[in-house]
Amino acid sequence: MADQHCCEAMDDAVHPRCERHMQPAVCPDALIEFSARFREYGLPVRDGGGASVTIDFCPWCGRRLPASQRDAWFDELERRGIEPFGDQVPAEFQDGRWLTAPPQG
Repeated sequence: MADQHCCEAMDDAVHPRCERHMQPAVCPDALIEFSARFREYGLPVRDGGGASVTIDFCPWCGRRLPASQRDAWFDELERRGIEPFGDQVPAEFQDGRWLTAPPQG
């Protein structure tokens, strides 16, 4: 699934190109993180952990960003009887595919 971001600058920001750092999380030039599974944008907190501060508007074009799907992600896993911190989470829940998949009954 290809992510469609609000503008070219945001697309560049969530897909940083750095020859020195293999992972964007450790690159000081990576300004924005995007979580496809939650459809969330955030500013990374550079304290050695994986935290970020969620943002609601694009810093470049000013458009409102999509609403976070974090609560819906946890709700859907619970509905399916999956414990996200104990059970193996299905592959489609590791990225944004679960958002476009037909509901399971």
